Amino acid sequence: MKRIAIQGISGAFHEIAAREYFKGEEIEIIPCETFKDVFKAIEGDKSLLGIIAIENTIAGSLLQNHNLLRESGCLVVGEQKLHIEHHLVALPHQKLEEIEEVHSHPIALMQCEDFLESHKHLKAVESEDTALSAKEIVDGQIYKRAAICSLFAAEKYGLQILERNIETNKRNFTRFLIVAEPTLALEMTKNDEINKASLVFTLPHVEGSLSQVLSILAFYHMNLTKIQSLPIIGKEWEYQFYINLTFNDYSRYKQAIDAMLPLIDEFQIMGEYHVDN
Repeated sequence: MKRIAIQGISGAFHEIAAREYFKGEEIEIIPCETFKDVFKAIEGDKSLLGIIAIENTIAGSLLQNHNLLRESGCLVVGEQKLHIEHHLVALPHQKLEEIEEVHSHPIALMQCEDFLESHKHLKAVESEDTALSAKEIVDGQIYKRAAICSLFAAEKYGLQILERNIETNKRNFTRFLIVAEPTLALEMTKNDEINKASLVFTLPHVEGSLSQVLSILAFYHMNLTKIQSLPIIGKEWEYQFYINLTFNDYSRYKQAIDAMLPLIDEFQIMGEYHVDN
């Protein structure tokens, strides 16, 4: 049985993503308060896997998680894309007009901005987690309060759905990464199946350094699916570049890496893994 550390409590979107990725397998969810705690849990128990949100189609990249992953030394072993649907839930036998407060994670509140804007009587209150917002209502038997959470969380905690699919953008997806410490990661991946890589590097602070690297990737037919720059603390106007590549030929990918290395400074492979096309 696989044990998966998640940020949030049971019922959170991270659990849904983990169950989707490991569909058909028996898994145990290990709740963690923060993303940093997910990596601490893996450090303390190297048999654990972790799952972290890395990118949302509306909110963008979760920049802190890029740095946490790089600093942890963990490797990416897979990814899961999840369609995010938000529902307004409360204790049974209440009507929408009776609700005074809505609690949820700040990103969930932001993603439901149009709904909240059209219901001025609802006071939006930020909380640590969507599922925790639902659980607190049940634990405290709090009437006149609602939560924004998943259908999974609503059913798990026995809450009534007041309004379904209140997210502003119906094409709302989050990409999650499955991570593991290096030894376990290597056991889970095989070179002949790898078709995606997550890399981070720094460049000399000279004109054209990034364009040279991108030219090499194009020459070797690497598909650059994401590039994210983050500032280097203590080095003004210098950046780390996080990139994702997909490819059909692993040996050609390795050739591309060899060609890049003379042009870059620091370099780290954060994961080589398989994704379904």
